[in-house]
Amino acid sequence: MELNPPPPARRLDHASRLTLVEPPPEATTIPLTAVPSVVGVPSVAGVPNVAGVPSIAGVPDAAPVRAATRLPAIDRMQIEDVSLYYGTAEIVKSVSLPIRQGEVLALIGPSGCGKTTLLRSINRLTELTKTAHMTGTITLDGIDTQQLEPTELRRRVSMVFQQPNPFPMSIFDNVAYALREQARRRPRRAILREQVEDALDRAALLDEVKDDLSRPALRLSGGQQQRLCIARALAAKPEVLLLDEPCSALDPVSSQMIEDLIDTLRQELAIVIVTHNLGQAYRVGDYVAFMYLGELVEYATAQRLFSAPVKARTREYVSGAFG
Repeated sequence: MELNPPPPARRLDHASRLTLVEPPPEATTIPLTAVPSVVGVPSVAGVPNVAGVPSIAGVPDAAPVRAATRLPAIDRMQIEDVSLYYGTAEIVKSVSLPIRQGEVLALIGPSGCGKTTLLRSINRLTELTKTAHMTGTITLDGIDTQQLEPTELRRRVSMVFQQPNPFPMSIFDNVAYALREQARRRPRRAILREQVEDALDRAALLDEVKDDLSRPALRLSGGQQQRLCIARALAAKPEVLLLDEPCSALDPVSSQMIEDLIDTLRQELAIVIVTHNLGQAYRVGDYVAFMYLGELVEYATAQRLFSAPVKARTREYVSGAFG
């Protein structure tokens, strides 16, 4: 017995009338000539990548972008078997690391592992705490930093802190402060202007503030204040720049500007940055040192430490197992 084909589907339109709807066309099959690939997908924490190494939490597998032209690295400082104590508590345990101009050294590790204590010891800020003392040596251009006058050391090895800390004065006077401190006589504003603008330009801030350098610095945005603090540090023409989580209080756009600035400054300075952001350490660091409970667990290039860490503790940390 031959069956009649089914009638077209019916639906009720807005006018509550029955209308006919044409059946959908037949699907067309397109043969594949090549296996499709996925492009630009970041790694997921804990999921093995193609090499079988656990992925880094929030860090893509691709190599970080670096400046196209690089000068040879120059040894500027050496941390040799340094241990740091607060009273009887050993906070940093026998750490040795090189600090080179032309490279960025990123210090990573969970809170309380000694990163910031080590960073502050590089220009002798740790010793401002009465109960603190250090063993081992830190040298600058081959000279033990303990032999240098502290203010001279801190001019040559400047530090920018986690929270922006501009002085309650104008943008101009913030940057000029270091210049005036170095001068035997208080220089006039006109004499300092070129140097102030140069420091602001190197800190990627000049274009945003050049029309009103007399504006109070505290009226700047958080990201601008942090770049102003970097400009203030750069005005003293240091040889080493220490950054203690400089982007932790900033929005993503301001953080990107700071990272771009670091990439530019690495050619003329030795830079050490403490960061909890693994993606940031991967992007800006040439070398990365992973610290845990005061010990230096692993030190390697950023690419190798994040893609093929040697130590099990490092693999656990960069894959997000703890932190």
